[in-house]
Amino acid sequence: MTDKLYPIKFKPILKEKIWGGKKLKTLLNKESDLPNIGESWEISDVEGDTSIVINGDLSGRSLKELLEIFKADLVGEKNFKVFRNKFPLLIKFIDAKEDLSIQLHPNDKLAAKRHNSFGKTEMWYVMQADEGSNLIVGFNKKVNPEIYLKHLKDKTLPKILNFDTVNEGDTYFIEVGRVHAIGAGVMLAEIQQTSDITYRVYDWDRVDEQGKSRELHNDLAIDAINFKMENDYRVSYPKKKNQSNEMVSCPYFTTNYLHINKTIDMNNHKDSFLIYLCVGGEAEISANGFKEQIKKGETVLLPAAMKSYQITAQNAKLLEVYV
Repeated sequence: MTDKLYPIKFKPILKEKIWGGKKLKTLLNKESDLPNIGESWEISDVEGDTSIVINGDLSGRSLKELLEIFKADLVGEKNFKVFRNKFPLLIKFIDAKEDLSIQLHPNDKLAAKRHNSFGKTEMWYVMQADEGSNLIVGFNKKVNPEIYLKHLKDKTLPKILNFDTVNEGDTYFIEVGRVHAIGAGVMLAEIQQTSDITYRVYDWDRVDEQGKSRELHNDLAIDAINFKMENDYRVSYPKKKNQSNEMVSCPYFTTNYLHINKTIDMNNHKDSFLIYLCVGGEAEISANGFKEQIKKGETVLLPAAMKSYQITAQNAKLLEVYV
């Protein structure tokens, strides 16, 4: 069965959003007639939004079908034991033309109890940011539920939030319960648990064309928020060329940074699939007699059964993700 596996690419699932823009089309070459694309779901096993293969002999098959056919050969023995026929990660590119809502995500326990879902631990890698653009991550001072609720009621929540001005390459780890938002002018890659559970707490008093506000989830959010004052939001990581540099490692995923300017031989002894997101330049991945090009804004999945492969590039920046 493993001789049929190769580096797999999927058709992006594009999402129109009230805050979306044009960068996913103009900078990442996503093809769509939608006017305001906010998100490109690159690899997804979210119910109703399952990724479809677009390259090789498996073209037209869904990610769910691949899991049923290849099982541990696709995701690794331990991942298959834990997740069975559910892919554990959701991979996205996001373009915020306007500020996203201020939001947070519940932990596994709350998400399972309330939504029969995983929680949503995630990370961001900034691919492009207009001058002065920012991300909101956490609070800027010690906050308790009473202080938070007063600011929410008075519509002054932004006063107690931490705003960080960002540039390309800036990386953030967003744990469950951490209040956050992507600011206008930022395009980023997002790696997260497979979950679409978001608690929106403030939406800048926006209304749509019909004059309606988007739904808020403040009753659900209040006991899901982490009020601890932690300022370890921004991730610092090494950037040595032609090797994997660890950025984030947590129980749900590990992400490494690679800057490649030659051919490198790679081995996968992790008992996991590997995902490569190209966040700069382009590269060629060779494995099992197959060659697959990956350009900026593209993503490829390497099945767990593929133990050795090569990456060739003149100047490529990749994020390497596994569980």
